[in-house]
Amino acid sequence: MAIPSISELIILKALWRQQPLSAREIHQQIEDELGWSYSSTRKTLERMLDKGSLRQATLHGVQVYEAALEKVGTLASFAHDFGTRVMEMASPFPVNMFTGSKLVDDAELAQLEQLLQDWPEPDGGSQ
Repeated sequence: MAIPSISELIILKALWRQQPLSAREIHQQIEDELGWSYSSTRKTLERMLDKGSLRQATLHGVQVYEAALEKVGTLASFAHDFGTRVMEMASPFPVNMFTGSKLVDDAELAQLEQLLQDWPEPDGGSQ
């Protein structure tokens, strides 16, 4: 799975909290964090659609977006990448780092832990 950029992750997090959302609603949720113009939000949404990270539909005559990337799997990819590439850890990333997160509930935390524990080895050819 390709790991979204940090700005794409911020958009995904807004959608994981509540979806579907219009481009304007997404922009309102992320503009303080990213400091973007509305046109920058729209361009990023288009790029994410092209990558398959988002789905688009029409609801009551308005274009709305939903996350196409599953939350826990995406977070596991980020955590694994951070653990291996940034922290140079060979063992699974300790999931207790996420305890207290507002982004995942207890069931999702358990699923995240399992995904990180079962992450395929890079030399196994299945990554």
